[in-house]
Amino acid sequence: MGAFDYARPQTVADAVVVLNERGDDARVLAGGTDLIVQLRETRRQAGLVVDIKNIPELNELTCDASGLTIGAGVPCYRLYGNAAVAKTYPGLIDAVALVGGTAVQGRATLGGNLCNASPAADTIPAMIALCGVVRIAGPSGVRELPVEDFCTGPGKTALQRGELVVSLRFPSPSPNSGAFYLRFIPRNEMDIAVVGAGASVVLTPDKSAIVSARIAVGAVAPTPLFVRVAGDALSGQPLSDATIQKAAEIAEAAARPITDMRGTAEYRKHLTGVLTRRALNGAIQRAKES
Repeated sequence: MGAFDYARPQTVADAVVVLNERGDDARVLAGGTDLIVQLRETRRQAGLVVDIKNIPELNELTCDASGLTIGAGVPCYRLYGNAAVAKTYPGLIDAVALVGGTAVQGRATLGGNLCNASPAADTIPAMIALCGVVRIAGPSGVRELPVEDFCTGPGKTALQRGELVVSLRFPSPSPNSGAFYLRFIPRNEMDIAVVGAGASVVLTPDKSAIVSARIAVGAVAPTPLFVRVAGDALSGQPLSDATIQKAAEIAEAAARPITDMRGTAEYRKHLTGVLTRRALNGAIQRAKES
């Protein structure tokens, strides 16, 4: 690991100033579980590491009737350890619980996982399915962006010079709704997803039909993929295996995986349909139980 400068700003404004001054030479440290490894392996370079964990807004965790706000510095263990979050957003907890092991979850954050922008990130499809919105601060002020528009390529994001993620916001779940995330890996734990799939659904009051749905898949495109058309195909449709299968086939067709050490493109494309179907069934079951 090469030498670098270290800054620990106490406010969002101070962080923006430092990041703007150093530009591409600066890297933000949220949990550090990705960044430190990348610096050690020289896969990333940094002349300055900006530790944002001491900024109050980035440590906010609020879950109430208006929704869920998660600061970019909030570690994963605080999410599944929060009874209100675990009960209200189980689809998010599905993904959070898969981020490394217990030690990693003591440091890793949703904000950092998002900014690392791995196509195979577990939390991003779940956040997309739950209509997550990213709050970004920068030299020009504060702006918001849907999670599905944040990652622009492998390891690349929509952040501009001097910007950092402050928090993530999720709306309060609708009545008769449910969400679910799962992945396929070759080992039982702590592996990178071959394919991941997240889904959320809203059912009619009698829970016989689908009002709306959102589907996102990971590890099958240069970025986590929001398959809007698959969710739209479910809107207004009765609950049936055929309806779910159609959406799964649309998601499978949208996948653009590569062949690598985790599997062939054909295999991963097939898994996209399988996991989308399972994620939808899981979300529907939770909606029925809500």
